[in-house]
Amino acid sequence: MVEKQFKIIDETGLHARPATKLVQAASKFSSEISLEHKEKKVNLKSIMGVLSLGVAKNAEIKITAEGSDEEEAIQALDELLRKEGLAE
Repeated sequence: MVEKQFKIIDETGLHARPATKLVQAASKFSSEISLEHKEKKVNLKSIMGVLSLGVAKNAEIKITAEGSDEEEAIQALDELLRKEGLAE
């Protein structure tokens, strides 16, 4: 299992547009990928799950991946979050 912490820096948090991009990116991998915020954990391949967390600016999140392509999954999601200016 691989995990990585992020701090959300986007003014509007993890709202619909970036959440959709994250879900689409996560869905390309066979690994199980989860997003954790405030002790709630959801499947990162589920848009409803991600939006249900209500992740706001300055929130700390953790993404975990477990499976055959876990390293690649975490790296791709890290790059996406940084490229989109969503997290650091």
